[in-house]
Amino acid sequence: MLIDIRDLYKIYNEGKESEVRALDGVTLQIDRGEFVAIVGQSGSGKSTLMNVLGCLDIPTYGEYYLNGTDVTSLSDKQLAHIRNKEIGFIFQGYNLIQELDALENVTLPLIYQGVSVFEREDIAMAALERVGMAERAHHRPSEMSGGQQQRVAIARAIATRPPIIMADEPTGALDSKTGRHVLEILRELYREGTTILLITHDDGIAATARREVRLSDGKIISDQTQEVDWE
Repeated sequence: MLIDIRDLYKIYNEGKESEVRALDGVTLQIDRGEFVAIVGQSGSGKSTLMNVLGCLDIPTYGEYYLNGTDVTSLSDKQLAHIRNKEIGFIFQGYNLIQELDALENVTLPLIYQGVSVFEREDIAMAALERVGMAERAHHRPSEMSGGQQQRVAIARAIATRPPIIMADEPTGALDSKTGRHVLEILRELYREGTTILLITHDDGIAATARREVRLSDGKIISDQTQEVDWE
């Protein structure tokens, strides 16, 4: 079992009149190599769930085991190590550093991992080639379209070859054609054995995943495997 969460809660302003249960007793297991869409409307808890699963936030109560490790017992430094080693993140807002060009942005996680200066550029360039952005390697984000920036963000996420990719609304700011291309990159990674967690409010995008977990008001209301026509 790669991801195992049990009776997970994330509560803000606990015990107060303004208490919000962003996650309200969530139990979920995900095996290595799955392609899972976590779907729900705004406020359903799906982004909070990704932040907890991605070790960007910690739950108020409950258990979370990632590859057998009790994540809730780890220090901030240990959580940062897991994020750098195990998880690649793709966000709707790209989160690229504007002062750096594409190659430098993709190189950043490799620096954090301690990859030697001699290897970093080759690895980063290979990741850019993978997403069709090699020719834009020395362009800054302001010189690229939204779709190009998102492909650079994907290259950054996959440069370290993490076993898990977590994508939060990765097509939300893109036109439909570019969005389909981004989803195809995720499908290719899935075919190669990467575990994909796709966070979305869009039922059409959720339908492209092999498994759909639907949230509402911080609770899982359905969890089903579905047929897809691209495998």
